[in-house]
Amino acid sequence: MTGVALAEELLLLAYDDTTGKATMPRISLDLGMAAAVLVELALAGRIAYADGSLTVVDPTPTGEPVADEVLGRLAADTPHTPASWVQRLRHGLRDRILGDLCTQGVVRDVDETELGFIHVHRYPVVDRSVEADTRQRLTEALTGAAAPDERTAALATLVVVLRMETALGMGGGEAATARQRLEEIATGAGFSGQVSTDDSVVRPSVGLVVAALATAVDAALGKRA
Repeated sequence: MTGVALAEELLLLAYDDTTGKATMPRISLDLGMAAAVLVELALAGRIAYADGSLTVVDPTPTGEPVADEVLGRLAADTPHTPASWVQRLRHGLRDRILGDLCTQGVVRDVDETELGFIHVHRYPVVDRSVEADTRQRLTEALTGAAAPDERTAALATLVVVLRMETALGMGGGEAATARQRLEEIATGAGFSGQVSTDDSVVRPSVGLVVAALATAVDAALGKRA
């Protein structure tokens, strides 16, 4: 597995480049990043869905630190459902990924004090090239300029589940059109959560993680699953 991790791409889309603040509910983002790591591992052939749980089928490290830590946790723990893992992994994940992006020089940590004692951290972008590449891939997928590859389709699926159309700079009717296209990409890639037993092992694994994420986000936002 090479390049920028899905969870990193998702986080960069969710944070305002200038203010360095999240532009969406943080609980949704935390759940989304947890799902992104699981999707990444499924796409890499490291985990699969079996007998109601996510199971490690290949313990070989991917080379991506956060994904490999999660892979180790899955291998060492008792089997759990996709929904359980999405909830288990969300705690502390955002801070870890923000720290990694700071180390890489992609964002910087601005530590400010409010009311004289409350520390507030902002993470404005320093290197815009990473997010620019992510946005270009999504734009090409949305416009049909290029058929999305597997990872871009997975990212598009996470974006639509998390209702992040506005993070792509779209509003109103444009956002509705983008959402429809994102849903088409998710369905076409087999990542929509509508899982068939005839699919390859990757599709059910990703689809069930996506379905678990959608349910968790609905619950977190007080909406019906």
